[in-house]
Amino acid sequence: MTTMTYLMRDHPGWDNTGNAWLRAANTPTGSVAVLTATEPSKRGPVMDTFHAPAQWPDTMPAALADALTSIGAVRRWASPSLWDAIATAIIRQVIRADQARLQHQRFRRQHGPAVSTSTGTLHALPRPETVAALQREDFQQLGMAFKADALGNAAAAYLDQHTKWLELTPLRLVEELQTVPRIGPWTAGAAVADFTHDWTLYPHSDLAVRTWAQIAAPDVDWPTTERDFAERWREITGHHLGPATLFTLAWGARHAEQQSGP
Repeated sequence: MTTMTYLMRDHPGWDNTGNAWLRAANTPTGSVAVLTATEPSKRGPVMDTFHAPAQWPDTMPAALADALTSIGAVRRWASPSLWDAIATAIIRQVIRADQARLQHQRFRRQHGPAVSTSTGTLHALPRPETVAALQREDFQQLGMAFKADALGNAAAAYLDQHTKWLELTPLRLVEELQTVPRIGPWTAGAAVADFTHDWTLYPHSDLAVRTWAQIAAPDVDWPTTERDFAERWREITGHHLGPATLFTLAWGARHAEQQSGP
């Protein structure tokens, strides 16, 4: 069995400082944490490690099962702040991953709190009170006019309801977030999965899941519509829906890094 460990950097908040990959993230206490590829002090947030099941379901295509097993263990930071998870999911709405990363970076650097590191200054996402006070022109200057209403609505709702939200189960939280205008099932599921690491809630009809599944198992006749893919995905993954979704995203992220080269 492989002993490899892969650190996911799928989150658009990661910055390459030249010497290391770092990520600044808000915390529930209002401070900014610096997340790294190694564990921080025991007083800080903790990186989660996921292991593949000893055996994937027999219903899973062999090529896909082999690809997911080849990763080894997967390590990933959950977003320490629910607000960061919500705002990030909104930024990721209906755009490519590279566009989301650029918007996320611009938004952080323009309006987010700064934190100094040995390799330079990082910025976390702007806090909800900051976002709630922004004008549409502020978003337009960053090429984010399409996200202005969703981010503004989310910031206002978070400031008003976050205490209640944090007491909800992950499934109820997904439902509650969808009461905020411009937050639908995809955004709510992606945000809660990022915050809780409950990957059964991630929108598994997502383009990234569909794309990486097709590349990992190209001989499979995958459904072409989101609805049909989601149904097939649930059928083939069975009670391993969450791990299969996470490991497919991890396999895809690693595949993309390998294709882009050093």
